Amino acid sequence: MRSYWARRVGSSVLILALVLVLNFVLFRMMPGDPVASIVDPKFSPEAKARLMEVYGLDKPMLTQFALYVKSSLSFDFGISFLTGRPVADELRSRVPNTVALLGSSLLLSALLGTWLGIQAARKRGGALERLVLWGGALSYSFPSFFFQLMLLMVFAAAIPIFPLRGSLSVPPPLGGAALFLDYVWHLALPVLSQVLLGFGGWALYVRNLMVKILGEDFILMARGRGLPERRVLRGHAFRMLLPPLLTILLLSLPGVVSGAVLTETVFSLHGVGRFLMEAVTGHDYPAAGASFFLLALLTVASTLASDLLYGVTDPRVRLERGRGR
Repeated sequence: MRSYWARRVGSSVLILALVLVLNFVLFRMMPGDPVASIVDPKFSPEAKARLMEVYGLDKPMLTQFALYVKSSLSFDFGISFLTGRPVADELRSRVPNTVALLGSSLLLSALLGTWLGIQAARKRGGALERLVLWGGALSYSFPSFFFQLMLLMVFAAAIPIFPLRGSLSVPPPLGGAALFLDYVWHLALPVLSQVLLGFGGWALYVRNLMVKILGEDFILMARGRGLPERRVLRGHAFRMLLPPLLTILLLSLPGVVSGAVLTETVFSLHGVGRFLMEAVTGHDYPAAGASFFLLALLTVASTLASDLLYGVTDPRVRLERGRGR
């Protein structure tokens, strides 16, 4: 078991090291001049040289790489080229909006998709199963940005039920309750779009997995013993469904964060995804490198957590790993 986790942790460290190298190299190979985003053409040569010195762009590449690795590992990502503020401060101000958006949308998508998938597997050949199959395929077929723009045009522009942009009204309302309700009102349409785009995949996955589980011998034996159907589903089938379900939930976190780039851009939300888009298009090396490093860190952590959680929820995995010692 120890050798297994040593290999897993070692491979994760190698992945993070590779991400650091690629982040540094690829952003500096992109066309365009990063200095143009922080230097006014009217500046004197002395002022340009001073700014290059402040941002460390006048140093040799190896020195820049060493400083980049040091700042990334200490989570002190330097100063943003575009905003002039520390990247860590920018991320701290945007993380709550991204967590609220993605956390609520992922939880609602998983709950709705899991319930629909279980019900569809229970009632094979019924109208609900056909609805789940068609709904899952339809939600997969739409590009997310197109679907979100359509929602924005219909329910924010044509029928102004929801706000058109932003995370809060301008000026924001006074009072804690009014401010919270205004914040929820601004997040409602982005969350709804994420749920409508995401629940279909969950429903299809759970439905297919539950159909396979319900055909297993231990389910037939439980039914043959006369156990109620609800107890068979909860006590036997759902316990088999839980380990892969939790694994998919954890492994989907990085993909959901990547999807925040489009969602926050379309709805003009003050979040990490929009910050990443602006950093890449504006050649903001410190901000883009920090965002991609944190995304890689989240991916590695989610993979390790899913591996650990699968072993906790499924004793057979622990036995297999124990034999491999």
